[in-house]
Amino acid sequence: MKRYKKYIIALSLVITVFFLSAALSLTYAHKSFASSNTKPTESTKVSDQSTSSKRADSAADNNNGLSISYNNDEGDFSGTVRILVFLTVISLAPAILIMLTSFTRIIIVLHFLRQAIGTQTAPPNQILIGLALFLTVFIMSPVFNQINKDAIKPFDEGKITQEEAIEAGSAPLRHFMYGETQEKDLALFCDISEKDVPTTEKEYNEVSMTLVVPAFILSELRTAFIMGFCIYVPFIVIDMVVASILMSMGMMMLPPTTISMPFKILLFILVDGWDLVIGTIVKTFY
Repeated sequence: MKRYKKYIIALSLVITVFFLSAALSLTYAHKSFASSNTKPTESTKVSDQSTSSKRADSAADNNNGLSISYNNDEGDFSGTVRILVFLTVISLAPAILIMLTSFTRIIIVLHFLRQAIGTQTAPPNQILIGLALFLTVFIMSPVFNQINKDAIKPFDEGKITQEEAIEAGSAPLRHFMYGETQEKDLALFCDISEKDVPTTEKEYNEVSMTLVVPAFILSELRTAFIMGFCIYVPFIVIDMVVASILMSMGMMMLPPTTISMPFKILLFILVDGWDLVIGTIVKTFY
């Protein structure tokens, strides 16, 4: 019994000490919180001073706005502006590739070739687009080199301004499009916009790109469809010969395309069709 009394007394002492320490800690925390609210610290004073100074500066100058400068129009963009221009060019790259280069004619002719042979998915679209892309780079490489020489390098070195760089860079591209644009297509858009049809080189250079680009695309579509028709003719002859033979043999239920496809592939291989088609496409731009 005495031993239990000792345990009870010891437990009560421990509980008393615990509550006393908890009360002292709460009292100390309350005092420190009150002192922090009444007396601002040094960091608080510094932050308040910086905030007030910023507000004063913003209130003193109400005409702040976005301005982009590149070394007093000497042509050297800052890093941020260079990134912005680069991202803009990347976003417009597909439209530039399709509208202003030889890509349109090449991909349409390759599509007609695949349809004429009768292979629906061979070569696949990825192969045709990749081939058209590298052929476009090959055909347009003189134009790109001229743009780099006349516009990009001088502008990067600060020798010309931004407006001069744009004018110098568009000149080789404009010359390429003029060489592939038919006069009746350009005259069509000039007539729609109620402008005079250019007759001299000086007048051609003054024509807006909004007229040159659609005229160029229309001419590319016409040329590509003409080449596609020429590709289709020999394969249509094979289809007609096979169909007439099957009709004469009474095999009306057998599709002629099933029999004619191996013969068309054989003809394409014998005449070295890939070299013939690709060489013809490339030579139309020279």
